[in-house]
Amino acid sequence: MLRIHFTEVDLARVRVAAEPDQMWEVLSTLHRLQSRGGRWQFAAWHRTVRADLDAAGLARPVRTVLFPLYALGPYLPDFLTPPESEDGISAALDGILRMPGRDVRAEIRLLDQVSPVPSWALRLDQGAERRELTELIRRYHEVAVAPFTECVAGGIVAHRALLARALLTGGVEGLLSSLGPRFRWRPPVLEVDYRTDRDLRLRGRGMRIVPTYFSWGTPVALADDGLPPVLSYPINHPAVPEGALPAEHVPLGALLGGTRARVLRCVADGLTTGELAQVVGISQSAASRHASVLRDAGLTTSRQIGPTVLHTLTPLGAALLGQARGAGPENRDASRGLPRRERYRAVRP
Repeated sequence: MLRIHFTEVDLARVRVAAEPDQMWEVLSTLHRLQSRGGRWQFAAWHRTVRADLDAAGLARPVRTVLFPLYALGPYLPDFLTPPESEDGISAALDGILRMPGRDVRAEIRLLDQVSPVPSWALRLDQGAERRELTELIRRYHEVAVAPFTECVAGGIVAHRALLARALLTGGVEGLLSSLGPRFRWRPPVLEVDYRTDRDLRLRGRGMRIVPTYFSWGTPVALADDGLPPVLSYPINHPAVPEGALPAEHVPLGALLGGTRARVLRCVADGLTTGELAQVVGISQSAASRHASVLRDAGLTTSRQIGPTVLHTLTPLGAALLGQARGAGPENRDASRGLPRRERYRAVRP
């Protein structure tokens, strides 16, 4: 178990990542390729990425270089998820290159103690070897993460809507209480299901919370207590019907009907049943009925928060909504020129 100790200052400095963190998603996807955890949920992604890595000539480098560094186990080198990743993949890779060689060497030696690494990994304290590593990470990201940006972003946005509602109704402590079943808020300590037993004392530094789309299982925190505290954890994935999303652009109203299409658009920011009825201009019972149909189709998810039910988009719903928004005449002709596989990859995990 991980016990995160908060002070009053720390509670004021809790923040949630505004965008998907690319390096944490790189880490999570590499774990998905090495583990059967989440295999059913990410089956379509797994099939696509395996084939694309082979086609790009990356299957062997990923297996022999990245797997040993991103090994499944109790320890992960912190330099692989640098604080610069908050600003995107390029900034993150630059942060890896700027890290002092002695720190990289120390972290690789720690990894070697729990999961033996190849001899070349011990030379990552040198600039040339690290540049080769960052280039491989960049190429891997282009194949395994970047093509799924829309779906990943949709999932994170939907999850952030839930957290925002918890924050509005219960403050920061309400937010910490709503992170999921692997978390227990026992003021002033957040207990987290974890691979090892440790205490993390924030001491006024606050904490950055990073929901991740492709992660599965237990949350992950940086091993070095001296680094800016980060806690990454998997969002809850609702079941998504295989093949539910149309391959071609279809006007949303024609697909769902006018009222239900408006309901889908309105829940993008997270609304209760009563709020949804008011915004769309329908009765509360009708709003509940439409929300149920969309939920059964895998397009929305509903969560009980106190006496109300909050409706938000699923990644599939966000992808469908984004697809419909991009289906204007100026975009529709361009989409027809894409291979069917490319349209599929742009909206499905």
